[in-house]
Parts: sequence; C-alpha cells; structure tokens
Amino acid sequence: MLNKNSEYIVVKKYRTEFDNPISLIKGEKVILGEESGTIWTNWILCTKIDGSNKGWVPKQIINILNEYGEIIEDYSAKELDVDIGTFVIEIKELNGWLWVKNKNTNEIGWLPMENLKKIN
Repeated sequence: MLNKNSEYIVVKKYRTEFDNPISLIKGEKVILGEESGTIWTNWILCTKIDGSNKGWVPKQIINILNEYGEIIEDYSAKELDVDIGTFVIEIKELNGWLWVKNKNTNEIGWLPMENLKKIN
C-alpha cells in the first residue's frame, strides 16, 4: 500500500498520547491483547515479552500464534505532534493512519488520516 510522495496538509492538530511508543524488530515476539474498536480497525494492543512496553501494532505485520505474535517487519508506533498548516509527505498508509515525514522537521511518525487533507 505504498503511495510515496503524496503531500498532505494538517487540517486538525494532533498530539500523541504515548510518551514511550513501542518499537519492534522483525522476528520479535509479543503478547497479544485487545483488538481496536470500530474507529480504526486491524490494530492489536501488543506487549513486549519482557513487559517493558506496549502499544498498538497493525494486525497485518503480526504472525498470530495463539496468545503470542511474531512481528514480520520492523515497526515503530511513534506518532507526530503537528499543528494545523503543517505539511507532511506520505510514506505508507495503513488502517486509517499515515506514516509520514514532516516537511519542515524531517521527523517521521504516524498521523490519523482524518486530520489530513491530500494536496497533490
């Protein structure tokens, strides 16, 4: 689902709720928790095996093995804090969110698509 280089403008500011987003590497095992509700589907709340961190992970990158899962590609749950008028470039779209690069700061992270308007 890559659609690289599409540019968006932020139409609704966004602030992350997570100070320490989960980061996982391919092959890492996680404990599977609840699935996301009706707003954003196909996200699973995962906890690192050592219990050190948890966060929402796209179902598409988890090989589900009963109550455990194995991550099939590197992943970060890092979200961006952005204000109205910020320009971002799409890297990847997944489950109602975009993995983007902030054009001003070059910072990379997730933003909800509902906060963005495509401009090209």
